[in-house]
This record gives sequence, C-alpha cells and structure tokens, in this order.
Amino acid sequence: MSVLAELPAARWWRPLADGRIECGLCPRGCKLRDGQDGFCFARGNRGGAMRLLAYGRTSGLCVDPIEKKPLAQFLPGTRVLSFGTVGCNLACRFCQNWRISRAYVETLEAETVAPEQIAATAVRLGCRSVAFTYNEPVVFAEQALTVSAACRAVGVQPVAVTAGFICPEPRVEFFAGMAAANVDLKGFTEEFYRRQCGGRLGAVLDTLVYLRRETRVWLEVTTLLTPGLNDSEAELNRAADWFAANLGSDVPWHFSAFHPDYRLLDLPPTEPEVLTRARHIAQTKGLHYVYTGNVRNAEGSRTYCPRCGRGVIERDGYRLSGWHLRDGRCEFCRGAIAGVFDGYPQTKTGPSGPVRC
Repeated sequence: MSVLAELPAARWWRPLADGRIECGLCPRGCKLRDGQDGFCFARGNRGGAMRLLAYGRTSGLCVDPIEKKPLAQFLPGTRVLSFGTVGCNLACRFCQNWRISRAYVETLEAETVAPEQIAATAVRLGCRSVAFTYNEPVVFAEQALTVSAACRAVGVQPVAVTAGFICPEPRVEFFAGMAAANVDLKGFTEEFYRRQCGGRLGAVLDTLVYLRRETRVWLEVTTLLTPGLNDSEAELNRAADWFAANLGSDVPWHFSAFHPDYRLLDLPPTEPEVLTRARHIAQTKGLHYVYTGNVRNAEGSRTYCPRCGRGVIERDGYRLSGWHLRDGRCEFCRGAIAGVFDGYPQTKTGPSGPVRC
C-alpha cells in the first residue's frame, strides 16, 4: 500500500483554480500546493487532496484529574484520560506545550491507536472522560470525532481543551461531539492575538458565544496571564465586562499563571497577587465561579455557592478535600450550583500518569 493511500482524507477543504487546495477548518485558511503541509503540521496536500498526516497516532495517553484540564465543575473529582497528537493552528510565543504543538508528525510513535482502544482504556482505568488536549484538537478534528463516538458508546464523556480558533461550519460538528470544553481566551486585544499568537481574537469570541448560546456543551474558560502583555487592569476589566454580557455569570473562568517558556524566556513568572486581582475584577462584574491556577491557592481553587457564599467544593491542588453538594445544590442553603455533577465523586483506584493501550 502506498504512503498516500495510508493517509486518511481530511474534510473541510476545497480545490482552487490555480491547482492549490484551501483548508476551511480554521480562519487561517492555508492554501497548499501538492506536497505542502498546513501551518498546523497536522494536515497537508497530498496528490491534490487534503490528508490527515497524524491520524491514529498519539503524542501520549495519560490519566489526570479532571481539574487539571482545567475543569472545575464538570464531573469534579473524577479521572480523565488525556490524549493528543501534534500540531496547532496558532503560534503562541508563550506556549507551555510547544514541544508537542510545534512538532512534526515524524516525532510521533508509528504505532496507531484505534478509537475503540482509547475508549476501552478509559473504562479500564476508571476514567469518566477522555480529553483531547496537549495540542490543539481542532487540527485533528476528524480523529477526535471518531474517538468521541467510540467513547460515548461506552459511557465515557469527550472533552475538548481548545483555543477555539475554528471556522463556523466545522465548529458545529466538532462541538456536537463534545460533552465539555475548556476554551483558552488568551488575551483581549486583537494586537495580542496577532503579535503573540498569530491568530484573531474575534474568531475565538465567536466560538465562545456559539458554545454558550447554541449548544449544550459544558463550557469553562482559561486565560493565561502573561506579565506586561495581557494582565493590565484595563484589559481585564474590558474582558470581564464582555464575559459577563456574552457568557453570563455561570461560566467558570480560570486565571492561570505564566512561567517562562518557548520564546518568552525573558519574562518573569506571574505573581500570585496578579491572579488574585484578576479574580477579584471578574467577581465584581457578577461572575460566580472564578478560579486561579498554576499556583497553590485554597481560596482561588474553591467553588463557592453564589447564593450563600459558602464553599461547596474544597480543593487541595488538584485533589478534592471537601464536598458540600447534594443533587447539584449547596447542602447549606440548597442554592443551585452550575455544572455537571453525578453524585459524590467516587474516584476509582488505579494507576495515574502515562499509560499504554
């Protein structure tokens, strides 16, 4: 069998009059001649058709707490099987996973992993969900959807950890396959997205609004605060105003600490008080569930009841240390807590860390 025949066909592309093909998956719209790869490294023109260069291969399978994604109010206290390939359709200069997101397909193990194997591994290890993470799942959307279907067939919930940089048509199908998503809102200016990420803020905001208003996907948002680039009080106030007006008060927002990596080695780590300030700004806009991440902070990791103000989910790092929910309600005042809960979290025993199918 030829190498070309082994590469599955991609979707969301069209031929151009000059012999190139144009990708319609993300707003980047790569136009490729035969033999060229897309900016994401995961899709390429082979023989005049778009092919999936990394299909069936993985950069890793690992058992994590769901809080690490981060998802605070989607099946808290449970295990998730994390899965990724390589490549990304953004080029964040502060990427903390750049060895995977900017890697070529050749770095992946040659052994393929079938969707049914991933689903069966999740069940065997007591994982309630499978997360498409490590690199941008949009660039391997076809594979993610196939794995998602296999997981749902055995009662495992699919989760996307994504930057949300995707075109409207594939966006509908991609998120229809997901039960939950954590979307990176990397900053709140077009200049930041252009200079630091090689993307467009508007496209990401469109995805967030779509998820909130037109789907039943459980949504949480993460913003990595990079010193001097996206952490000003003015920008955080604008972002929080937009968040409250467009996503509402019940969508959790995580502020995460930057550490020097990739092409931003000259910046200092984010100070904990910057995260605390961002959290306070968001709360003053009426947001109920605001968290701090990449730092140890009991207050910033706790889920509070918006009705009585008591802590209903206590956390020590990624570990749950207190649970005061009953049927999705605060056990102190019976106020409703937004989220996806399934009784008291009974995390099954079993190995954590990297696994093999």
